[in-house]
Amino acid sequence: MSSKGLTHVKGNAELALDTICGKPTDGIPSWSPFVMEHSFIERLAGTPPGSYREEPEKVYVAMQKAVGACMLDQYIPRNPLTMGPAGYENAARGATTGADEVLLNGMTIRSPEDVAAHMEKFVFPGIRQAIASFDEETRTCDILNEERRVQEELGPDILKCCYGAIKFPYFAYSAYGYANYFMAYALYPEVVEKHFSLAADLALLNNRAAVRAYTDGRLPPFARLDHDMADSRGTLADVRSLDRLWFPHFVRCLEPALKAGIRMIWHCDGNLMEMVPRLLEAGLCGFQGFQYEDGMDYEKICRMKDREGRDLLIIGGVSVTRTLPHGTPEDVKREINWLVRCGPKTGLFLGGSSSIAPGVPWENLKAFLDGLEYYCRCGRN
Repeated sequence: MSSKGLTHVKGNAELALDTICGKPTDGIPSWSPFVMEHSFIERLAGTPPGSYREEPEKVYVAMQKAVGACMLDQYIPRNPLTMGPAGYENAARGATTGADEVLLNGMTIRSPEDVAAHMEKFVFPGIRQAIASFDEETRTCDILNEERRVQEELGPDILKCCYGAIKFPYFAYSAYGYANYFMAYALYPEVVEKHFSLAADLALLNNRAAVRAYTDGRLPPFARLDHDMADSRGTLADVRSLDRLWFPHFVRCLEPALKAGIRMIWHCDGNLMEMVPRLLEAGLCGFQGFQYEDGMDYEKICRMKDREGRDLLIIGGVSVTRTLPHGTPEDVKREINWLVRCGPKTGLFLGGSSSIAPGVPWENLKAFLDGLEYYCRCGRN
């Protein structure tokens, strides 16, 4: 395998890399804005109406460059194609989005007993087979090739960071639906833990390969772990049950990445406050995606330290559910200033709290992007 590295040495990309590494910086880097409205993508990219649908990758990258994005991890240039001016268009109905029936491997999932039976009959053998056939060399090369490909598309001024290279056990609600999955979680914890355990065994193999990719490719030592485990009320499962069933397997499969010094942060949806100290104890070093209206205490979190005693790595986001769609430009400016004032002195990125859906007023989006540009150029001065 080639040991040729990726080059991240100029301008905004260098600012982003220094921030990831916890170095003092003059400016505050921006995390790529995930703008979803096509007309706004085209306006920002400086391309004609309709051009995004014709050349989504080209126009999406042009937009990211034009707004001065410093770091991009999740590369989803075609994701806005799922939306029109009023939101999702012709979205397929799945297990968590109103499907009339959940059918897996010819088996209809109607009860928690069906969930347990399907896991034992199909899921567990599938994971065991994936473990037996896992090829570390191939996985390492796949990660490196994808990172190099996207970095070349972005150019040298946007730092491409890995997203999805580090694996860990997930809740399986997306396959089975919320009701039947979480009833199975409560009634058959031994089956659910077996799923977490096997998934962690496979993730451990994957993460060893991922560490090789980080090392061989000299990739930025950053990963954002992303799985929705809370709603507005709190964690989807009692956090004490997570201590027993999930966290031990989560921690052990991350060991290769932790030993390699990869700084991992967690994407937060809903009210995840009960999990925050546990995730820091597990070795994570920061967070992204705060839903302040659900009880995520940004100021409290930004005062915390990782288990090495360092300031956290934070992607502070202007709210895409409250401030950007429903506020005013002054509200947007006020929130950006608050994110900076209360954020960590080193290790802070600025962006949106998640994707910026259609319906955000242009004036608010402009105030948001102007704020990112100002703090990138001027820092806290």
